[in-house]
Amino acid sequence: MQRVIAFFILSLSWPAAVLAQGYMARVLHHPVPGGVAVIPLGTAEQAPKVFYGKDRVMVLRDSDQQWIAVVGIDLKTAAGRRAIRVEGAQGEVGFQVGAKNYKSQHITLKNKSQVNPDPEQVRRYEREYKEQIDAYRRFRDAGPSNVVLDRPVTGRLSSPFGLRRFFNGEERNAHSGLDFAVPAGTPVKAPADGVVTIVADYFFNGKTVFIDHGQGFITMYCHLSAFQVRQGQEIQRGQVVGQVGATGRATGPHLHWNVSLNNARVDPAIFINAFQP
Repeated sequence: MQRVIAFFILSLSWPAAVLAQGYMARVLHHPVPGGVAVIPLGTAEQAPKVFYGKDRVMVLRDSDQQWIAVVGIDLKTAAGRRAIRVEGAQGEVGFQVGAKNYKSQHITLKNKSQVNPDPEQVRRYEREYKEQIDAYRRFRDAGPSNVVLDRPVTGRLSSPFGLRRFFNGEERNAHSGLDFAVPAGTPVKAPADGVVTIVADYFFNGKTVFIDHGQGFITMYCHLSAFQVRQGQEIQRGQVVGQVGATGRATGPHLHWNVSLNNARVDPAIFINAFQP
């Protein structure tokens, strides 16, 4: 009884805005470059259709019964005001993107072609990149089954999202996912229901699986040693999709895990309650 009374007294001191937010807004709202903005859209009967730039945005009903837009913010986005477009009466709805600094990482690779590929390898990479971007841009109205995700493997988080990466002293794209340091052969499990859209062996990513969870919510699993799914397969939360390996541009066994919303790669740590401001 004393705990109930204490909780009630504590809740009276919380800001009204916090109490008014639904569960997903409280968990996912980290509006920084590489983060997620959760924007309330009201309580209409039908879900509104929302766009951020040219890309369709996920819209869900939160625990407070409000519709929310769950917007992925690209890592290269500068701090400042941005806006989504809501079809219908609302029109444009603004939100603020804050600043966030990311650390650097220096990696030495013995395979020099994975730093400076030859022309044939560049052409291969360009084909593979287009295939991946097409998968990221896909939008299915159905789903997702859940947006607070299970970890695909159990293990230590190693390289975080957003690191500025230098390979053999040369700067390349920032780290667009989250790495788990786990042994080769560790089963990799789907963190939500979905449809497998890519099963492929890529130049940089190695053996790779993409899962479309619905509404532009896509996850990617790289450097696998083996697959346990096929393209087009419907899978359920907790189902094994492959095993951890060190294929592609990797210095040792680990899982590289990407999360994408509205074609923006965002910090996977947000979805497993491990985000570091």
